Amino acid sequence: MNSIRVRIGVFGLALLAGFATPTTATAAATVPSPTAEEQRLDKAVPQEILERSGFDDVAPRLTRALEKARSYAQARRVVVHEGSVLWRRAVDRAQGRGPAGGDLARDDDRPLYWARLGMTREVRTWEPEFGLGDQQRAALIDVLERTSRGQTDVRHPQHGKDLRRVLVTGFDPFTLDRDIRISNPSGATALALDGTVIDTAKGPARVETVVFPVRWQDFADGTVERTLRPYLKRVDLFTTVSQGRVGRFDVERTNGAWRGGFPDNDNVSRTETVPVTDPASQPQWTTTTLPYKAIVAADTGRFPVYDHTEVTEIPAGGTDAVVRPDGPTDGSTARAGGGGNYLSNEIAYRATLLRDRLGLHDTLPGGHVHTPVLQFGTGNTDPATGSVTDPQFLQNRQDIITQVRAILTVAVNATTAG
Repeated sequence: MNSIRVRIGVFGLALLAGFATPTTATAAATVPSPTAEEQRLDKAVPQEILERSGFDDVAPRLTRALEKARSYAQARRVVVHEGSVLWRRAVDRAQGRGPAGGDLARDDDRPLYWARLGMTREVRTWEPEFGLGDQQRAALIDVLERTSRGQTDVRHPQHGKDLRRVLVTGFDPFTLDRDIRISNPSGATALALDGTVIDTAKGPARVETVVFPVRWQDFADGTVERTLRPYLKRVDLFTTVSQGRVGRFDVERTNGAWRGGFPDNDNVSRTETVPVTDPASQPQWTTTTLPYKAIVAADTGRFPVYDHTEVTEIPAGGTDAVVRPDGPTDGSTARAGGGGNYLSNEIAYRATLLRDRLGLHDTLPGGHVHTPVLQFGTGNTDPATGSVTDPQFLQNRQDIITQVRAILTVAVNATTAG
C-alpha cells in the first residue's frame, strides 16, 4: 500500500498544462528580490534543518538543472520534475522509505518547507541567457509550488467497490518570526498519511494529502478551489487540518467569511471579506458535514477532542462584534468562525463552500479539524537558544499524527454505508 507510485501521470500533466504560460519574454522583465518568507532561509535554524535532513542538496540540484535549460519550455520541464521529486522525497522520508539523510526525525515537515523555499528563491532570482518574462517566471514558481505540495499528485484509484477515498490537507509552518524552529503538525500529518490505507470497520480507506501555503494572496488567487475542485466529487470524505489550540483537538462546526488580518508568512495582512468568485451568492457562514458527534465521542488518543461551536458575529442590524458560544444567529455578519479568522478558518470556509457549490452538502462529509499546538519540551522554549528538536517535541508530533489517523478512521466508519 506504500509502494512508490509514478507521480506525474497523464492527469497531473493535464492539470499543469492548463496554466497560462506565455512563451516569449518581455523586454521589461525584471528579476524580483526574494520574498520575506524566502529571506529567512539564510538564518541558522533553516540551514541546520536542511543539513540534518539531507535536504540541503535540493536547491543546488535545481540550480544545476536550470543552468542546462536553453528555453522556457525546458525550464518548465525541469521545475515540474524537481518539484514532484521533492514532494515524493518528503513523503517517502516521512513514511520510512529510502535514506533518512541525517539525524532529524523522519516525520518532520520542516525539511520540505525550507527546501521548497530554496527552490522558489532560485527560480525567483534566476537570470537565464534566453530571457525570462515576468509572467513566465510567475508561472514557473506557480507550477513549482503546486508540484512540491502534492497538489498535482492526488492518486485515488478509480476502481474498487469497497475502497473509501479520503482527502486531507495540511499547512506550512507559520509565525516563524516568533520562533523560526516551528513545525506544523498538519503538514507533518499530510506527509505521514499521503497514499496510505486506513483499515476501518467499513473496509479500507485510501488517504491522499496536499499541503497549502500560509499566504493570504495565494488563497485570494484561488489555490484552494483550483486544487480541490477536481477531487471533491470523487472522494467519500475530506477534511482540512491545521494547528489550533494548546492541548486539544477541535472539530470546527462553523466557518466564517472574514479575514482578520493576522500577518502571513510574507508578513502581509488582510482584513476583509474572504474573496471568492461570485460574491453575490457568497454566504457569511458554512458548516461542517463531518460526523462531529461520533468523533468527539470516540477515544481517538491522548488529546481531548471538542465539538467547537463558538463564533464571532455582528448581529443583524448591529454594529459591534459579539461572541456566540453556540454558533451564528440568523442574518449575522461573520467576524470569526470556530477556527478564528486566519487561514485555517479560510481554508475550511473555501473547501466547504466549494462542496456546497458543487451540490455535495448532503452527500459529502467534510470540514475542518484543528490539532493541538505542537510544543517543544520544558526547558526548550527559548527560540534564541533552544534546540530544533527534543524528545517531548517528537512525542507530541507523533501523538498528533496518530490521533488524526484515528479521527479519520472514526469519521469513515460513521459516514459510510455497509
